[in-house]
Amino acid sequence: MEFLCYHRDRTGSLPLRYELNEAHLSYMDGFAKEMIARGPTFADDGDTLTGSVHILDLPDPVAARAFAFDEPNYQAGAYRDVLVRRWRNTLGRTMWDFPGGRTGGNRYLVLGLGTGQAADRALPPERNELIAYGPLLSDDEALWLGTAALVRAPDPDTARATLTQDLYADIEVHTWEFGGRRS
Repeated sequence: MEFLCYHRDRTGSLPLRYELNEAHLSYMDGFAKEMIARGPTFADDGDTLTGSVHILDLPDPVAARAFAFDEPNYQAGAYRDVLVRRWRNTLGRTMWDFPGGRTGGNRYLVLGLGTGQAADRALPPERNELIAYGPLLSDDEALWLGTAALVRAPDPDTARATLTQDLYADIEVHTWEFGGRRS
């Protein structure tokens, strides 16, 4: 079962995030085999951390919540909230398999929060810039709750256009980069 976890930073938690960086990376190392994508999100300035996204394959919703809430930054109070949703890996690959590589171009997390009818269940026609893509679902997969994508795009508006604008209650676009240890 695949899950998306998005931890959003609490205002003023940046020093704590820096202090806990090694603990965070070590924790994530323990989930390397399960990881589909990961990385930090940033404010519009491109430098200030605003959150951390992780997409991974875990046995069940209980394991996903344990992953999200046992994370060291969460335990220390660095995050204001956590979004944990079932997710389906429509591309069938990890971010490390993205043909565009780890660097080059702007990267974004696009979260479409749904209302009503499922939207954007199929891959967009222009999928060369998709790093990860899939629906957000209820734990039992009976309800569509939105769509999440990691995309390479020239700007936030182009990234937002990955989803059909008027079919969502809200679409969030966050600057994102590939996560993990730097070699």
